[in-house]
Amino acid sequence: MSYKILLVEDEANLANAILLNLELEGYSPTWIKNGKTANSHLLSNPNFFDLVILDVMIPEKDGFEICKNYRDAGNNTPILFLSARNTAEDKITGLRLGADDYLGKPFNLEELLLRVEILLKRYNQAPTPSLNKVLLGKGSINFAAQSATSVTGLTINLSSLENQLLHYLVQRKGEVVSREDIIEHVWKNESIKGRSIDNLISRFRKWFEVDPKEPKHFVSVRGVGYRFDL
Repeated sequence: MSYKILLVEDEANLANAILLNLELEGYSPTWIKNGKTANSHLLSNPNFFDLVILDVMIPEKDGFEICKNYRDAGNNTPILFLSARNTAEDKITGLRLGADDYLGKPFNLEELLLRVEILLKRYNQAPTPSLNKVLLGKGSINFAAQSATSVTGLTINLSSLENQLLHYLVQRKGEVVSREDIIEHVWKNESIKGRSIDNLISRFRKWFEVDPKEPKHFVSVRGVGYRFDL
């Protein structure tokens, strides 16, 4: 299968180098250099691409806004930010908006290709059949559909990263998992900081806990990590 990848990047020389290497890896890349065009194309063709590589600083509409619009429309295609805006704050912003990974410029091309490969494998890997759906009180998670229902009845379209992290925690039910475990098995990205994981756990509590300040499902284990309980 030749995965279709959208590259949104305004630097022509860099884009051409990335496109060439994606093609050499057997992918089918498409290049768009304008943010407004990319936003329109993604919203009108939500399921066409298997992965989006997205710069932040692009003409007319920045990458953060494109990501937000795409996720707000309920689309779950994995997004990898590739940007010179690579502070911790920038990365946290991108991940909070629903991105699945964030790589700063300058970057190693081999690392980019590896991250692309990992995201595509993760997104296209079917969950364990016995864990297709989990009930959390009045809330639920449907891993196969990559969606969830909050305790208040809100329908949530999960990003592939959110889906994978929830799936991993459910698989390890009753066990204490460290941030390092999560990075190794879910993120597979050592540059991600533990605080980014904390932010995702906080988001899960808002969705699935009756009282997020007194969590029953996503429990903190001080100095170690987290434990998921049903």
